[in-house]
Amino acid sequence: MIRFLSVSKRLNDDFELKSVDLSLERGTTTALIGSSGSGKSTVLRLLSGLLEPDAGTILVDGQNIFHTNLSVYRQKIGFMVQQGGLFPHLTVEQNTLIVGRYLKQDLEMLRERLGSLCRLVSLSTQLMSRYPHELSGGQRQRVGLIRALMLDPEILLLDEPLGALDPIVRHDLQQELKELFAQLQKTVLLVTHDLNEAQFFANHLILMHQGVVVQDGLFSDFVERPASAYVTKFFSAWSQSLHAVHRQGR
Repeated sequence: MIRFLSVSKRLNDDFELKSVDLSLERGTTTALIGSSGSGKSTVLRLLSGLLEPDAGTILVDGQNIFHTNLSVYRQKIGFMVQQGGLFPHLTVEQNTLIVGRYLKQDLEMLRERLGSLCRLVSLSTQLMSRYPHELSGGQRQRVGLIRALMLDPEILLLDEPLGALDPIVRHDLQQELKELFAQLQKTVLLVTHDLNEAQFFANHLILMHQGVVVQDGLFSDFVERPASAYVTKFFSAWSQSLHAVHRQGR
């Protein structure tokens, strides 16, 4: 169980989050949605321990994460940033093993884990000596996912994991990721601007706006029982854009 209790955070003298409360159940996939600058990525960085809240408490399994050994806690977190976040000067293998090598884990065991994860995400092991610029967008996303999964984390944080891909590759990876989430039973928190993607991956949605949680619940809750005029406006804009795409496709 993950809980944010009245969590606030300022960055550059502006509120990124304002007294945010949210709860995530273990083993579920939750999608954070909202416009740019709404605070979604800040939630991920706080939960990963990369940022510390100015006020409020973040609990994981009932324990305040900032009252624990953060370096040990972060090993329970897999964090995939936008577009994979790969180091351009490192090969695929070096990118995926970097955290395990830093922790001085056995190299052969790490390589065995890497091979298993390559099979899991359908990435050829022949790509291990290549550099990120030599990979396709879909391959880079898979490498970023492997790196996030290398230490077998309990919690997986994904920040726009498929945002930079073309529609066909994106569709294929969406299918693969959904099956992967079901297979691994991780607690997944996914940030996306794409409401279709959010609905596809997660039953539980959290809509943010200007640093606050506007509404959370099932997709049907947002459509049938919007909590505010902003929720109605947000979903209406999505519906109109969807209809526009369908008309263009005729």
